[in-house]
Amino acid sequence: MTTRVPAPLLVVGSVVSIQVGQACGKHLFGAVGPLGVVFLRLALTAVVLGLVWRPALPKSWRARGLIVALGTAIAGMNVIYLALERLDVGVAVTLQFLGPLALALIGSRRLMDFFWAVLAWIGVFLFTNPGGGSELTVSGTIFALVSGASMAIYVVLNKRAGTRTSDGSYLTYAVAWAAVLSLPTGVWEGGAELLEPWVLAAGLGVALLSAAIPYTLDMAALRRLPPRTVAVLESLEPAVAGLAATVVLGEILAAVQWVAIACVVAASIGAVCTPQKKSKR
Repeated sequence: MTTRVPAPLLVVGSVVSIQVGQACGKHLFGAVGPLGVVFLRLALTAVVLGLVWRPALPKSWRARGLIVALGTAIAGMNVIYLALERLDVGVAVTLQFLGPLALALIGSRRLMDFFWAVLAWIGVFLFTNPGGGSELTVSGTIFALVSGASMAIYVVLNKRAGTRTSDGSYLTYAVAWAAVLSLPTGVWEGGAELLEPWVLAAGLGVALLSAAIPYTLDMAALRRLPPRTVAVLESLEPAVAGLAATVVLGEILAAVQWVAIACVVAASIGAVCTPQKKSKR
């Protein structure tokens, strides 16, 4: 089905799905905590992807190593749920997105890239403004940045996995490995509540919206689009996160926070779209 849908729409669909799913997942914090939500999200996503793809385990150790690395990056990305417990969704996702932005700027010496980096940090500074709305906690900021670094690694590894297989075998086993990594902390925090029927039903919805659907769309899009184009479209995530949190959670961001989000989004798009200098031979 994904081959018949324009590739840019796959990325936009992934962005909307994951941000709505994350906002919905925050509703479950009171029942099983953020770590319980992470475990439910990953475990149920692994089950769904396994039923859809029915993948065979790759035989080469290099392929298995890529799966472990990708799964570990996915587990790291889910640290964002600890940030969501401490920050508004729009704020947390904007800070998270500094990871992919840093990836786009690493190694560049262009003057325009310096401008984009400054613009992004202006956005971060605006979040620290005492009159800017919700408080920017140290722990929440650290969790968001750790998730962002993992997100940058995920983009690179998911691209590599997508070019090595035509099915979702790598992604399925990577998510399963991420679920294994989250099992101890998820069970510790969620406890018996994880087995409540309504929690499992809600967790399945969160898993579909925030993981199974967007991960699959990402991999399909990365097979047909250059990473630069995908990065531009995914730069919309902070803005979509702010809108999703407003609609789903009633988290109203202050005007200065929307300006901060706009700075980071503009910096991300600018960093990706600024023409690269051709190397001289």
